[in-house]
Amino acid sequence: MTELDARGAATGTGDRSRPRAVLPALCITQITSWGIVYYAFPVLNPAITADTGWPTGATTAAFSAALLISAFAGIRIGRTIDHRGPRTVMTTGSVLGATSLLIIAAAPNLTVFFAGWLLAGLAMAATFYQPAFAALTRWWAPDHVRALTIVTLAGGLASTVFAPLTAALADHMSWRMTYAVLAVILAAVTVPAHVFALKAPWPAAPPQSPHTSDSAITVSRSRPFWMLAAALTLSAFTVYAVVVALVPLLLERGYSTSQAAWALGLGGAGQTLGRTLYATLAARTGVTARTAALVAFGGVTTAALALVSGPYALLVALSIAAGMIRGNITLLQATAITDRWGTTHYGRLSGILAAPTTTASALAPFAGAALAAPLGGYPLLFALLAALSGLAALIALDTAVKASPARS
Repeated sequence: MTELDARGAATGTGDRSRPRAVLPALCITQITSWGIVYYAFPVLNPAITADTGWPTGATTAAFSAALLISAFAGIRIGRTIDHRGPRTVMTTGSVLGATSLLIIAAAPNLTVFFAGWLLAGLAMAATFYQPAFAALTRWWAPDHVRALTIVTLAGGLASTVFAPLTAALADHMSWRMTYAVLAVILAAVTVPAHVFALKAPWPAAPPQSPHTSDSAITVSRSRPFWMLAAALTLSAFTVYAVVVALVPLLLERGYSTSQAAWALGLGGAGQTLGRTLYATLAARTGVTARTAALVAFGGVTTAALALVSGPYALLVALSIAAGMIRGNITLLQATAITDRWGTTHYGRLSGILAAPTTTASALAPFAGAALAAPLGGYPLLFALLAALSGLAALIALDTAVKASPARS
């Protein structure tokens, strides 16, 4: 298939295979899924521990376990989407997500609470960015970067919409009722969207580019792939630790839960702003330099949050700046495979790459909460996370491949 043929198929001028409803539907479901299944937890966790008496480390460990399940399930889900498409996977994930939140809301003890979050982990793997990216990369190639940018622009609003909404609900009802209401919203929005918008025929995989003839197994065992995995894994650890630890950092500095939630939410707006700049950044930088620079700047914003205690407006500005870097890193991860090895094995390779990064993001909330006390507080935790980002940036310099892939 020539690039012109591929472009025609992707844009609908050839076989008209691009389904128009997919992109807006995935924008809506990413906002809703991330906002409810992920971002509601850091807002509600202080209320959960205060109401139940469960240790913060234990509740955070349950959340981390969900992310860990998501990491391992994502590999199989990526392969399934490569072969069969995203409709069944993402619809099932939406149902599991709503069910898991109802279990969490009704949990009488930590065992059931953990069980609910383990089920939520399967929902995350089936509904978050990886399956959406796989869908868009196949349906939109070779213009998939534009589609990925749009869906992540929308996804960046998840915390902006749902962190304040969750806080507002929690001000008027218990954390259990808040989760129940959010579960209903999740089901009402995402289940029908995935059922009806993702029903278009799934295009066949593009032929292997002659410039990237290595198999998925060969690529996944190469040094650039594992150096990339190492850099993105360390980066993911710091990014997700910062997201979950931002609220307790601000609470420790004397700000209210509402102020902390707004800072977290506006960081999501920063993600959206940052993603609007990614296409320009990608056009003007090489993939290796871009990877190292974004990871390094993530460390800079984390260090600033460690050092600056106020005023509140400055902390919000730093949260927005951190969100801008976080938004770019999301797109960096989404395009890391295609920039280096093409689109043929995208689902499988992105699933393998996402496994260690998602594992790191799973461990990050628990590790952050566990380390904050012995380190002497959240500012020193943020300083440690900044140092890890610096190490990740150095590793990222060794992720270049010998030849760039032809766009497939």
